Amino acid sequence: MNEAIRAEWQGKRVAVIGLGVSNTALIRFLKDTGAEISGRDQKTKEQLGAVWQELDSSGIQLVLGPGYLEGLEQFDVVVVSPGVPRNLPQIQEAARRGKLASEISLFFRYSPAPIFGITGSSGKTTTTSLVYEILRSSGHKAVIGGNIGTPLITELSNLSPEHKVVLELSSFQLEGLETSPHGAIITNIAENHLDVHGTMENYIAAKRHIYLHQKPKDFVVLNYDDPTTRAMAAEAPGKVFFFSMENRVRDGAYRRGEDLVFVRDGEETVIVQRSELRLRGEHNAANFLAAAALSLAAGGSLEAAAQVARTFQGVPHRLEFVAEHGGVRYYNDSIATTPQRTLAALRSFEEPIILIAGGYDKKLSFAPLAEAVHNLKVKHLVLLGATAPKIKEAVEALGDFPLQAVENLEQAVAAARSAAEPGDCVLLSPACASYDQYSNFMERGAHFRQLVQDLSR
Repeated sequence: MNEAIRAEWQGKRVAVIGLGVSNTALIRFLKDTGAEISGRDQKTKEQLGAVWQELDSSGIQLVLGPGYLEGLEQFDVVVVSPGVPRNLPQIQEAARRGKLASEISLFFRYSPAPIFGITGSSGKTTTTSLVYEILRSSGHKAVIGGNIGTPLITELSNLSPEHKVVLELSSFQLEGLETSPHGAIITNIAENHLDVHGTMENYIAAKRHIYLHQKPKDFVVLNYDDPTTRAMAAEAPGKVFFFSMENRVRDGAYRRGEDLVFVRDGEETVIVQRSELRLRGEHNAANFLAAAALSLAAGGSLEAAAQVARTFQGVPHRLEFVAEHGGVRYYNDSIATTPQRTLAALRSFEEPIILIAGGYDKKLSFAPLAEAVHNLKVKHLVLLGATAPKIKEAVEALGDFPLQAVENLEQAVAAARSAAEPGDCVLLSPACASYDQYSNFMERGAHFRQLVQDLSR
């Protein structure tokens, strides 16, 4: 470990709030510096399970349950996990005293390598993965992490200025961040996480941190087709690139007929034909354009971008083809935790769809989803979870529609199988988070995958 970092934290009292993946990695990092750590979470040790066992055996103090925020004024630094509401009085007080930090803010502070960050309401993981693959295929020492599931705080000693760090950044990670990456993308902005942020204004304000603190030599890639992100160009401190599926841009990447084009200072170069892109759906063509714009601005090559376009098959739980049974194809799109993401998935299919939707309520409107269900290729709707009544009400407000509500995913797959005919697709694209029945969307998607695979037995 860097001795300057060790000296900065040696003996400091640090409260770590929220014992998720990123903060457990941070605890390991801080423990190596000699900091005195108090790990805190509103969950019980039974709910934390293996995480509690790991942390308890490490010898740090653990404060769990309803009183997990008590006594924070005694600590030199309070590190909050992404998703811990910043409007909690104890968290606000720590912020007022200048004591608040996060795993991602510390990584930004100490990383010797340039950071390239990707955020947006949808498409973050696919775009982040595309950027990583293009840079890696271009011969750069690329590493990937952040919200994509790999906290890099414990990898600092392995990084050098020659590396390029590619981070997926959620609104929770960006909220309160006082540093911006060297290069950034905002894929789009739509309603999301209003159960935590409260308002769209707060949600957008969190996203803006990905470019607000950039320097003039830095750059941001914005979605020209999204009015909210297009307007952000006016306040971006660095150079602005755009990507667009509908309009020519002067700097960035856009679709020109069947060509996917990179353009800089008005000089255009075709990367690939749209038909060559391996990923399914127009939204993924837009994700590729965004990734190409950032990667090429960051030193990637056109040849690498073209190679990745032709070979990249996608990320698990994102329009992931699972299997075909009886002439029916099954797709896992568990990542679709908002109505907007499900709309993008529905537009990716020409075949008739049996849609499985519903889950945890993030306080989002289902009116756009209901309209799509009536007007796109959906022939039958299977609903489950806490939001099933709300989705049903929104759909039936527009007229009769064949749908059914079930109790769980096992029943949903069985119902979808009964409703499907050869040539149809069964699509799990819930339009909701998973927290009412699963720990996360990956667990939900893995369960769906297993249920589909079991159909062949």
